[in-house]
Amino acid sequence: MTKTATHIGGISLVIIPSTDQDRSIEFYVESLGFEKRTDIPFGDHYRWVEVYPTSGTTGIALAPPRPDDPTAVQTGITLTTDDIDASHAELRSRGVDVDAEVSRMGEPVPPMFWFRDPDGNSLIVVEQS
Repeated sequence: MTKTATHIGGISLVIIPSTDQDRSIEFYVESLGFEKRTDIPFGDHYRWVEVYPTSGTTGIALAPPRPDDPTAVQTGITLTTDDIDASHAELRSRGVDVDAEVSRMGEPVPPMFWFRDPDGNSLIVVEQS
């Protein structure tokens, strides 16, 4: 098998569906503490919105779903924290739809929990050691 270079250097952005971009911006900025770095019009009646963790280099684009695409998806997006219990408690106190408990499966799997955004998209928070 011959290897070829793809010249891909990283992941800069992931896109998740948002049926109400203003509501999504409020959730990701106010509830999660992200910052909105891009909010520009494009096309005839669309907006391109990007939010990032404050010190992050990989962002989330909050885009209107395409026709017939599902609006609530298992995103596979994994966010990291250095204190899973504090993060879980803080998000719960802010009214975020988090799992009832932190999942602890034992070594080598780190503690984690899932949460859902206002569109029902699920993301995971994992404690990094």
